[in-house]
Amino acid sequence: MKRAEDMRGQAPRLGAWVEPGQGVRWRVWAPGHQKVEVVLHGRDGQPGASLPLVDEGQGFFSATLAGEGTGVRYKLRVDGEGPFPDPWSRSQPEGVHGPSEVVVPDFSWTDAGWKGTDPEAQVIYEVHVGTATPEGTFEALIPRLRSLKELGVTTLELLPLASFPGARNWGYDGVALFAPQATYGGPQGLRRLIDAAHAEGLAVLIDAVYNHFGPDGNYLRCYSPHYFTDRHHTPWGDAVNYDGEGSAVVRQLVLSNVEMWIRDYHADGLRLDAAHAIVDDGTPHLLTEIVERAQAAAAGRRVVVFAEDDRNDTRLVRPPAQGGLGLDGVWADDFHHQMRRAFAGDNEGYYADYTGSMEDLARTLRQGWFYEGQMSQVHGHTRGTPAQGAEPWRFVHCLQNHDQVGNRAFGERLGADVSPAAFRAMSTLFLLAPYTPLLFMGQEWNASTPFLYFTDHNAELGRLVTEGRRKEFAGFKRFAGGEVPDPQAVDTFTRSKLDWSEAERPEHAGVRALYRELLRLRATEASLRERRRGHFDARPLGENALVLERRGPSGTLHVLLNVKGSLEHRLPAGAELVLWSESPRFGGTSKEEPLRSGVLRLEGPAAAVVRVTG
Repeated sequence: MKRAEDMRGQAPRLGAWVEPGQGVRWRVWAPGHQKVEVVLHGRDGQPGASLPLVDEGQGFFSATLAGEGTGVRYKLRVDGEGPFPDPWSRSQPEGVHGPSEVVVPDFSWTDAGWKGTDPEAQVIYEVHVGTATPEGTFEALIPRLRSLKELGVTTLELLPLASFPGARNWGYDGVALFAPQATYGGPQGLRRLIDAAHAEGLAVLIDAVYNHFGPDGNYLRCYSPHYFTDRHHTPWGDAVNYDGEGSAVVRQLVLSNVEMWIRDYHADGLRLDAAHAIVDDGTPHLLTEIVERAQAAAAGRRVVVFAEDDRNDTRLVRPPAQGGLGLDGVWADDFHHQMRRAFAGDNEGYYADYTGSMEDLARTLRQGWFYEGQMSQVHGHTRGTPAQGAEPWRFVHCLQNHDQVGNRAFGERLGADVSPAAFRAMSTLFLLAPYTPLLFMGQEWNASTPFLYFTDHNAELGRLVTEGRRKEFAGFKRFAGGEVPDPQAVDTFTRSKLDWSEAERPEHAGVRALYRELLRLRATEASLRERRRGHFDARPLGENALVLERRGPSGTLHVLLNVKGSLEHRLPAGAELVLWSESPRFGGTSKEEPLRSGVLRLEGPAAAVVRVTG
């Protein structure tokens, strides 16, 4: 399908910016409207003088305010209605309902030598800025960067930063795409964090939400009905209009946003939320254009675009020349689901599609994901494509992430549902697999703090969110008997704050030592640096254990995982024990090495890493 508007080319620049020697320039898209005005606001938030915009045709209105620059605050009045915030605003210092602010990217960067990170060797650390530190700001994260680098992390992934309603939110209710959340520190705070991260050798990815926009503070329909379409639907209602009338400007909203994160904030790439819900029947697909725009904005740096997508479709990561969409990588949650089923016994909801058997877990490790076209009883249709054609680094695996923790009724982390020994064993397999690992903040010390679902909506919407959340979990047996925490309550948010002091306590310090050692091995061991297909294999060892083999130029590393019971496994002559998860230095209780006389003995749950040369 070719779009009717394709001949019109790229939409003109929108929003507010400073033109040197002229002043502040505005351009607004409001098709079908007759009159648009800028309403200037003082620092006290009160409206003042207004400036009429000139009709440029095709729904665009523009004007220049001479002699003014950064710091001007304003709203927009449309045919006498409003005034409303600018949906293309670069700063919302008083929140999504307050005046927009004119800002310019005039930061003094110190990262001229930074060229990005190697996408094939990434270790991603997922961070929610508001709960990662007591202060909940970009600035407060900066002192933590060095310890993350020393741990073995290469990349920070920041949960969505676009301005959202209120002072606390996961970020997936964002409505001002171009304006970094003010309570986090706004535009300058984000630039300082990314510049500091690059100084430490860390890349930064930004989680971007283009599949839907939040309801609270969303003023897009005040300007045009064409931002949304009833031709497609998503779990959040009408889809964003990427392929119908007016879609050229809507696409430009997203593509300009992509460009801004990469060019003006020096971000090293994006993680796209729920890409399967970005519906576009046109050609080229918006996802392909997102990748192209990100690469063009990088000015010689290496950037990556990963996507969350539940389809298990390798078309996402194939180059456009081969019929693909050109993304760098995709979240592959089957590994997480198999591991939780095996160790924690989860079997409700989407876990019903997984057995957690050693045969199925080994198959998932060989492939990258489990579903390659089999029937899914949860989805009611076949799911997935063969993974063989995609390089392993393109698959992002995890044991925890914001969704898998926060979408549980009580926000409990993995450590609340499995023993410390199981956590160490699971982590060993996870970090030594050939896929890109993603850690959720605090995972490296098995943090005990929950990560709950929290919001700060207006009273009416907040009540609906609270009721919906509790109704959602009413049918789950394991959550019966307890009241789901109120997302609107301040306590729900504060309980989700990460407690970094835990990492120093004896029961947590061993886990952090294990993570540091596993990530060191991942970065230095020749067999673990070899991540191409054909250089690894996985197979079950009976009903309760498996082995992952990583083959390198001078030998093979065996990662043996035992879920429960006893495992005795004879290894080739000359096998050397590298580490085992139950070592006292990692917080384990096994004082005697498990490899003796060529036989590895594990009492589950436990894992061991063995080197076989030759």
